[in-house]
Amino acid sequence: MPVVAPTGYGTLRTGAPSAFTDPVRAASYEAWYAGPGRRPDRLETALLERLLEDLPGARLVLEIGSGTGHFGRFFVARGFQVIGIDLSLPMLLTSTPLGGPPAALADAHRLPCGDGSVDVSLLVATLAFVSDPAVVLAEAARVARIGMVVGALNRLSRLGRRISHRTEEPWRSATPFSVADLIHLAHGALRGRKHVVRWRTTLWPLWPHPLPLPWGDFIGVSVRWA
Repeated sequence: MPVVAPTGYGTLRTGAPSAFTDPVRAASYEAWYAGPGRRPDRLETALLERLLEDLPGARLVLEIGSGTGHFGRFFVARGFQVIGIDLSLPMLLTSTPLGGPPAALADAHRLPCGDGSVDVSLLVATLAFVSDPAVVLAEAARVARIGMVVGALNRLSRLGRRISHRTEEPWRSATPFSVADLIHLAHGALRGRKHVVRWRTTLWPLWPHPLPLPWGDFIGVSVRWA
């Protein structure tokens, strides 16, 4: 699929561009899922799919921060129509030969989409690397007709604490969130619009299923407009 490059796009969190503009790192990002990332990938995608199923009528998904198209390919295989946007050209160019969904080079803070033009906005690990998560979520809410699904690393988990001490990219530029952080951001982004929030965490050391407990390594949150 072609990569569409609109004129004018912004920047990620300070320091983050070096984490994702390196073509070698973009290629290694995808390779991780075929190696040590197999179990996390299986558990994360299962949780995200479960949350998307909570949004009835959702078919057209805008993945904000689509990267190499890894999650987009998964959801296309599940029958969803997916469009991606990302700020990293190397990540998008890696996505194309892998059969990723159509994608545009664009800034998550200023989405090139009309109000309610997609069914659902999907953000997987995106908020950790943007300059203003509140603005990005407000934009995600603006363009979505039904709701949004957010996946994020949990700063209260064992993994989140380890990441906070790492100095190499991309982790040096990352800001993990807690469940409470994400819910607070979602409430602010919706500006009084009625909504229903559901969340679970996964990547528990010995338990293969998501739980309604706030300490799993990976958080999944769905927000449905009421």
